[in-house]
Amino acid sequence: MIAFLSGVVREVRENSAVVVAGGVGYEVQCPVGTLAKLKVGEAAELNTRFIVREDAQLLFGFHDADSVRIFDLLTGVSGVGPKLALALLSAMPVSALAQGLLSGDAKLLSSVSGVGKKTAERLVLELQGKVPEHLAAPAAGSGTGRAAPVATTAGRDAVDALLALGFREANVRAAVAELLSSDPEQSADALIRKALGRLR
Repeated sequence: MIAFLSGVVREVRENSAVVVAGGVGYEVQCPVGTLAKLKVGEAAELNTRFIVREDAQLLFGFHDADSVRIFDLLTGVSGVGPKLALALLSAMPVSALAQGLLSGDAKLLSSVSGVGKKTAERLVLELQGKVPEHLAAPAAGSGTGRAAPVATTAGRDAVDALLALGFREANVRAAVAELLSSDPEQSADALIRKALGRLR
């Protein structure tokens, strides 16, 4: 089991990053929140899960222990593989995902691309009593934790505009919230432009 990886970021791709450690470049598949924190040429420390299949050996990386805990819970559900778990973690913050599971919000889960109604219902059924409640605690000012928190007027305007374009709510809120976490003073226009680059 590879539980931890520490090295220098060589490359950041759409769904993964290459981290060089001990002279070896490891391709690590990560949720968007983790990828957003990685900078080429800078040191990175990732909690990891190494999954071996008949046709592949896959390494998944996360910037915090809570994401790993949710990833383990999700992949423990029948029919939910690591890539689907990663899609859920990419679509919304851990607190929103945990809250959705605890409250039985199958509709929120099924709003994520690749998660059908039956899969969402199975996730709720199997995990509703297993998710630690502290994982669902929203950050200050984030409301109920139902979806990614968007605390600024510009952020809310950007979300409204992107929803009008037909993007999924969970994906939109996750993208805008992540952009605001790096620069809370961004204008709605800037948020829309940058979010479109992530959503397309």
